[in-house]
Amino acid sequence: MATVGALLATSGCASDDDAAGDGQITLTVDVFGQFGYEQLYQEYMDANPGVKIVERGTGGNLDEYSPKLTQWLAAGKGAGDIVAIEEGLMVEYKANPDNFVNLLDHGAAELKGNFLEWKWNQGLTADGQKLIGLGTDVGGMAMCYRTDLFAKAGLPTERDEVSKLWPTWEEYIAVGERFKAADTGASFLDAATNTFNTIVLQTAGKAQGYHYYDTSNNLVVDSNPAVKQAWDTTMKIIGAGLSGKYGSWSEEWVSAFKQSKFATIACPAWMTGVIEGNAGAEASGKWDIARVPGDGGNWGGSHLAVPAQSKHKEEAIKLAKFLTSPQGQIGAFKVKGPLPSSPQALSDPAIAEATNAYFSGAPIGTIFGEGAKTLQPVYMGPKNQAVRTEVENAVRTVELGQRTPEQGWQDAVNNAKKAAAK
Repeated sequence: MATVGALLATSGCASDDDAAGDGQITLTVDVFGQFGYEQLYQEYMDANPGVKIVERGTGGNLDEYSPKLTQWLAAGKGAGDIVAIEEGLMVEYKANPDNFVNLLDHGAAELKGNFLEWKWNQGLTADGQKLIGLGTDVGGMAMCYRTDLFAKAGLPTERDEVSKLWPTWEEYIAVGERFKAADTGASFLDAATNTFNTIVLQTAGKAQGYHYYDTSNNLVVDSNPAVKQAWDTTMKIIGAGLSGKYGSWSEEWVSAFKQSKFATIACPAWMTGVIEGNAGAEASGKWDIARVPGDGGNWGGSHLAVPAQSKHKEEAIKLAKFLTSPQGQIGAFKVKGPLPSSPQALSDPAIAEATNAYFSGAPIGTIFGEGAKTLQPVYMGPKNQAVRTEVENAVRTVELGQRTPEQGWQDAVNNAKKAAAK
């Protein structure tokens, strides 16, 4: 496995037509959420003094990021030299592969072994002739929880004992009812939408391997049992009064972390960085990580692509290769916790033996990494993000008491169909 130093040494300098008048170029990287690249950027710039890297972020809100990226690509200007593409958006962007550099034309084929097979395949066009993205992370699932709030509610706090409390979602609800009865002043979970997304991806992954669209790109929201099953379970959670009703990624949601307003949150690996960033240093050691009810699942994960409009394609490609290399993925994991999509990285002691002091010393390498190599991905259709937004908006209306579960389900189906038709 190449070292970071070796990878940096091969990065070279900008070509003459890329270089600015002073010989330095600026590479802009567009991301959402927290990718953990800060130290990697610095390493790259230290080894390549002719390159400056600027990251543009939009928080974690894909509903803001995706329209901007789509607009930039359509206009032929405005996008970064490297852009992050969330897995749920890959099919949509692969429909117009000419918007991106074909990385297979730039030596990427030799990197295939650096990625889990399904992750590599997600970046390929349907005919396998173009690769528009190199994988970053996968979203192995767990459940993060506040040990202090569990203790206050008279519940076990040790992670193995907590895991035993909820092998199923029905038992998770039962634990939530016990927590609610203890009247701790906090809700049991943050947001019904986060829990719904976890359940639907988990259920679909164990069944047919798709949720909102089938693999022929037919919208199946109203006919796929996995979606309705996740809906019904989430309605039980809402009906039991367990949600704090915080809109995910909202200012209210961020404040709820700091104010200890909820006890559990569905927790893909990348969420650990979000929790630490939102809850702050004062909550260190008050969080821990248990198994997710229902066992396993995958939420999230992205790719890095180079738009064809970039004026610095060659340098952007080299940086993308560096950031998504096994050592690059390890570096990002150490900073913000996104779980690598590289089998070499997953087997590296830096991942396999990793613990997280903020989460009470939880063995995050074991918790998230043990199932990553056998994850069953869920197929994402052409308008996945737009459809997902409508379904989760419908969940939210029920959560806020604006619609009944039956009305919300009909809204989810109808609005999903409208979103898919646009």
